[in-house]
Amino acid sequence: MSDEELLDLLRTQPQEGLAQTVLRYSAYVLKIATTRLHGVCTKEDIEETVSDIFLIVYQSGQKCDFKIGSLRAFISVISQRHCINVFNKHVKKPNSVSLNDIEYAVSDEDAHISSELTEAIHMLGEPDEFIIMRKYFFGQSTKEIAAELNMKPNTIDKRISRGLLKLRKILGEEM
Repeated sequence: MSDEELLDLLRTQPQEGLAQTVLRYSAYVLKIATTRLHGVCTKEDIEETVSDIFLIVYQSGQKCDFKIGSLRAFISVISQRHCINVFNKHVKKPNSVSLNDIEYAVSDEDAHISSELTEAIHMLGEPDEFIIMRKYFFGQSTKEIAAELNMKPNTIDKRISRGLLKLRKILGEEM
């Protein structure tokens, strides 16, 4: 079925047109989503993103009565833009994980090392523990951490530097 036939079907029989569009372009959209979101999102999140993309394609197409030049290009643009939005959402708002849960997030082989690291970070005390966790486990910038703690960014950088030195000493003594 050509793009023109799909567009006609979407105009006349929306449900059937959407079903045929999904059949024809699902692998294409999945490839775009996987390429853009691999390493950031889970497989389930990527699959949900693909579903969302087809919904957006349908809703956007209805607004213009599917009077578009190329269905493939339309789907491609929407896919890429939506993946960028999903990527930004996942990167800017990392999931919060408690310090105790970090050792469960790694494989069994690394559990002993993770447990030691978690314990060593905990020994730093607050706010250094909070700062190190946010910087290295959640990937937050110094500016973001400083805003959360109402501190200056250069103060955060100095605490990170001193905290890492303390960690080296703690881990050096235990090893």
